[in-house]
Amino acid sequence: MPMDIEYRDDPNPGNEALNALWANAWHDPSSRNFSPILARSLAHVGAFAGMRLVGFVNVAWDGGIHAFILDTCVDPEFRRRGVATNLVERAKMLARQRGAEWLHVDFEPHLTGFYRKLGFAATEAGLIRLRD
Repeated sequence: MPMDIEYRDDPNPGNEALNALWANAWHDPSSRNFSPILARSLAHVGAFAGMRLVGFVNVAWDGGIHAFILDTCVDPEFRRRGVATNLVERAKMLARQRGAEWLHVDFEPHLTGFYRKLGFAATEAGLIRLRD
């Protein structure tokens, strides 16, 4: 029986919940401190199955009119149920409500169809790795 998913705006789920999600979603067992990141965010959205964080998206911003989708992830057990779509749609709504005029997202090529379906257009961009 599928479990209902609840979406919460700015839930501040804590490092333990976020690190557990990261470990499952990206097979990355390294631990991060998300407090300084979320403190600077325009918004973030969590997807919860009961008390368990099963999806997350962060909306960073420049303090002005540009916002950026970062860290969209869904626990593999909950994929293919529309969770990522709902997270990004809610992030778009929050960014608009909070004054952003542009919403940017960078993604790997295999996610092109997903983000195009959500209304993101192709752009030219640059990227440089600052650490090895």
